[in-house]
Amino acid sequence: MGIKDGWGKGEHAMAETRTDVSIRPLEEGDLPEADRIMRVAFGTFLGLPDPSGFLGDADYVGTRWLADPSAAFGAYVSDEVVGSNFATNWGRVGLFGPLTIRPDLWNRGVGTRLMEPIMECFARWGTEHAGLFTFAHSPGHIHLYEKFGFWAGHLTAVMSKPVAEKSPPAWRWARFSELPEGDRAPILDACRELTDSVYEGLDLEREIRAVEAQGLGDTVLLWEDARLVGLAVCHWGGGTEAGSGGFYIKFGAIRPGPEAGENFERLLDTCEAMATTQGAHRLIAGANMGRHEAYRALLTRGFRTDLQAVAMHKPNEPGYNRPEVYVIDDWR
Repeated sequence: MGIKDGWGKGEHAMAETRTDVSIRPLEEGDLPEADRIMRVAFGTFLGLPDPSGFLGDADYVGTRWLADPSAAFGAYVSDEVVGSNFATNWGRVGLFGPLTIRPDLWNRGVGTRLMEPIMECFARWGTEHAGLFTFAHSPGHIHLYEKFGFWAGHLTAVMSKPVAEKSPPAWRWARFSELPEGDRAPILDACRELTDSVYEGLDLEREIRAVEAQGLGDTVLLWEDARLVGLAVCHWGGGTEAGSGGFYIKFGAIRPGPEAGENFERLLDTCEAMATTQGAHRLIAGANMGRHEAYRALLTRGFRTDLQAVAMHKPNEPGYNRPEVYVIDDWR
């Protein structure tokens, strides 16, 4: 996602005023200022009375830098950070954002410059399907990403519902954090096999490990006998992508098959039960409308849309945003 020039606002088709800027890996010491710029940029674009209050105590900058500092980039003017962008590696699937720029430097070509190292990351990783989440009502956003070969697809809804208190489920499930160290490698292999069955090459290992290493939440593992049939990578609380009081399913997937719909309900029940134990009061999940069975299932459970944007793809293919795919994510 980008703001003005990218989870932000893309460059307008109008003539731009260029500014001298260097692009290089984002330095750890610049994270507080990059985080402040991200909040002010989005808050300004969205017209918030206090732009700096955007996202509350949720963290999208520090967590993504820690997940992979080599894929975090800053825009610098006279050695002062003025914007940032982050690439995410999900195997053969690659995402990026938030791309944000200090508002006084919007429409000066900085967004284009911050896209260049992202595309280099995708090339280095061998990414076969790249995607992003951006504002559908902004021609500037769409235009910026079209320049890099991205095409608009279906709308994506970021949804939430009040947490309903639930008892621990009776079916077999586990938390990744509770697995003995020696059992984790084969479990990660099982996760990879599951996501590969959804979309060839889709791999959430980096996301699972980042959540564990940073203490952002946990990964739910749903079993049927000895077979992994579902997983959900979850954040909760302040300093994560959920924010205080939130329980955010950043990614969830169900193995395709005749029982996929039922297993999707079981996975959601398990996540809501975990949200109860963590004292969360809001359950958050993203649904691309190309996965319309999953989207409708969330609506039926009482989820309602808080934010709606469009997924863009490179190449111009739906990837796993298609019917009969039970996946939760939103690509922010």
